[in-house]
Amino acid sequence: MSRLDSMLRRLTAQRDGLNWAASAIAGIDGDVLDLGLGNGRTYDHLRESLSDRRVWVIDRVLQCHPSCVPPEENFLQGEAEPMLHRLAESPHRMALAHYDFGFGIKEEDVAEAARLSPAIAAVMASGGLIISGQPLVGFQHIDGPADIPDGRYMFYRAD
Repeated sequence: MSRLDSMLRRLTAQRDGLNWAASAIAGIDGDVLDLGLGNGRTYDHLRESLSDRRVWVIDRVLQCHPSCVPPEENFLQGEAEPMLHRLAESPHRMALAHYDFGFGIKEEDVAEAARLSPAIAAVMASGGLIISGQPLVGFQHIDGPADIPDGRYMFYRAD
């Protein structure tokens, strides 16, 4: 499979998974967290599809498309772990989190996702969903949309 085809499959799975999750959290109180702003595509989709919820963003740097800059009060700039701890100390809990951090080296990406999992758990609302491109630990793995191939995106529920 070409890298272009692979990217298209990944982005389609991401969008479909987020749309599914947006519907699935309808009865769960809480905000939304985008872990990894990048160029802002996912953040833009989340703020549009979940416009009734506050969308938080954590990333090291702000380098997204100008139309996708989150409000300053919703953007936690810095390393993920201290920003997650800061968020955990607030009264805000997340009904949905999207994990999209990565170095592009599978072993490092998997290790960081495992390392950050407890900090992510600390900000989640009970029953909240986490959608991730990397395997996380300490969450209940659940089935996402049937049309997303196993392992393409992972779906979890927080206790």
